[in-house]
Amino acid sequence: MNEEQAINRRDFVGKAAAAVAGFMIVPRFVLGGKRPDGTKYLAPSDVISLGFIGTGKQGKGLMSSFLSTNEARIIAISEVYKAKAQQGLDRIKAHYEKNPQVGKYGDVPVYTDFRELLARKDVDAVVIATPDHWHAAMAVRAAQAGKDIYCEKPLALTVKEGRAMVDAARKYNRVFQTGSMQRSWPEFRQTAELIRNGYIGEVKTIKVNVGPPPTAYDLPAEPIPDGLDWSKWLGPNEPVVFNSELAPPLSKDVFPNWRNYREFGGGMVTDWGAHMFDIVQWALDMDNSGPVEVIAPDGKDHPFLTYKYDNGIVMTHEKWDWNNAILFTGTEGELRVQRRKLETTPASLATKEIGEAEKHVYHSDNHYKDFLDAMRKRSKPICDVEIGHRTASVCNIGNIAYRLNRSLQWNPKKEQFKNDAEANALLGRPMKNEWGIKI
Repeated sequence: MNEEQAINRRDFVGKAAAAVAGFMIVPRFVLGGKRPDGTKYLAPSDVISLGFIGTGKQGKGLMSSFLSTNEARIIAISEVYKAKAQQGLDRIKAHYEKNPQVGKYGDVPVYTDFRELLARKDVDAVVIATPDHWHAAMAVRAAQAGKDIYCEKPLALTVKEGRAMVDAARKYNRVFQTGSMQRSWPEFRQTAELIRNGYIGEVKTIKVNVGPPPTAYDLPAEPIPDGLDWSKWLGPNEPVVFNSELAPPLSKDVFPNWRNYREFGGGMVTDWGAHMFDIVQWALDMDNSGPVEVIAPDGKDHPFLTYKYDNGIVMTHEKWDWNNAILFTGTEGELRVQRRKLETTPASLATKEIGEAEKHVYHSDNHYKDFLDAMRKRSKPICDVEIGHRTASVCNIGNIAYRLNRSLQWNPKKEQFKNDAEANALLGRPMKNEWGIKI
């Protein structure tokens, strides 16, 4: 953009903002219009309207992250726990009271049935921050409703649900960001670029230290609290008794433990693994593929869950000195990374500037702005749905190996195990008819 164009644009934005009370950013109706393919046209100055599905512990953090961009407003929420819905409303209101320059708070409707939110034509995109067992049913329906999607990690509870999410996003031309925000953090981007450019030589082994796989749900029954629609919380799942570990009250500001039970999540293998295995996939340039074998611990040759890639790289789910972290070992050095911490051997690599002519990965400094920008460009964001699906698949096939306690041959192209009907049966799960996925 030249100087004259920049001045004209600033003049237009200023006049439009003055004409629309309360917003400094030009709302879409000022510019209006649709693309030839029927998708909404979004200019760089548009405020994007979001619907939030899930306003618990993770949802409230995402609310702050999106609102702080000053490029999005939350106009509707869906929540089945009344107290958590009110918490979300309070957070939205507080933001606008503290930041009057970006908008005025209005009544934000609350829906216990997310399909009512999806039916609203003024919602541009949805943010899905529910337990994992809901992700696919919600995301597929959001794509069918013409909404762009930001969905928390791990993307899907099963491999088949993840593939259904990819297929729906592609069929309906939706922008879809997976909430693996570590890809927008500098220490992980540096990790990926160091590995891809061979700075530790040929990668031989990778240790990923995250917590254990899930167990079957076995908690005792507790009274269902007032204001929680337990049937809607369960959604696609068969009924089980309520326990507050699954949906803790606001008085306990903790991440709920539904993630530890295979009916709802994949344990720490998917919860933290969806972050750390994701960085491995990125660094190895495997975003469209994955390992070809997963071996359950046998106490002998394989003391830890072991993955093998077709290029010979071996990755283990193994404890080492750093928690929730990755250790890459190559022929010429090592790299250790966790959140806010990167150490290398040689030490100089941690701050090595990657040259312009070298290999670079997608650069994002803000996972939420990246999603909004991709919506405007109708492009793939840094952690597109296929990427999220492939990472979740690494986690999910690991959990299947743990569950069956045997070695499995995996075909990442067909997304099936070789000659193992029992393992393949675990790539999906039964869902209540109302919530079955049809694309």
